[in-house]
Amino acid sequence: MTHDSHPDVPARPGIRMAKGSAPWLVPACAIAGATVLAGRRTRLGRALAVPAVGLAAGMAWFFRDPDRSPANGRVLSSADGVVQSIDPQPDGRTRIAVFMNPLNVHVNRAPLAGVIKRVEHRPGGFRPAFDKDSERNERLIWTFETEIGEITVVQIAGAMVRRIVPYFTEGQKVEQGERIGLIRFGSRVDVYLPAGISPSVAIGQKVRAGETRLDHD
Repeated sequence: MTHDSHPDVPARPGIRMAKGSAPWLVPACAIAGATVLAGRRTRLGRALAVPAVGLAAGMAWFFRDPDRSPANGRVLSSADGVVQSIDPQPDGRTRIAVFMNPLNVHVNRAPLAGVIKRVEHRPGGFRPAFDKDSERNERLIWTFETEIGEITVVQIAGAMVRRIVPYFTEGQKVEQGERIGLIRFGSRVDVYLPAGISPSVAIGQKVRAGETRLDHD
């Protein structure tokens, strides 16, 4: 049984809610249900039902977790969103930063198959993920041992975020494109390409987790 087979929230066939979404989604749905019932009896209840149902629908959209099949390519994007920056590092690696807005899928995926060598949590602030000061934000740093060497993926919390939810621990194996964790609300994910590997994406390009290739042949 894989880590992808048990979402937190029951879903209709064909619709998956992200593992780790229950603390937000369940209360929103409960409030929406209560206001709809109250709306049958009072005008105030009807007035409250509209925003409550809208909030629940928004939560369901935000926490959606579509199934995807990995595309061809050595290194795939770990996040949905827009490429914010491509930065050569002093050690020869290249950092590709992808900004996720609240409308993007926020489940992140492994760029390659491999073994999780380290998972390091670093506490910090909650600046907007597109802000340069977000370098001091709370983050989860994944190090994968892969066939092309170590690959680092960094999940970075944004202004509205208070939790990064990992799906794996150190020593476990992952497949390319497999779900590794969830960041709640707007945030950023960085993938570090090993030295000698050039990026195939451009700043401003839209990418999809588990589908968009990040490296050149």
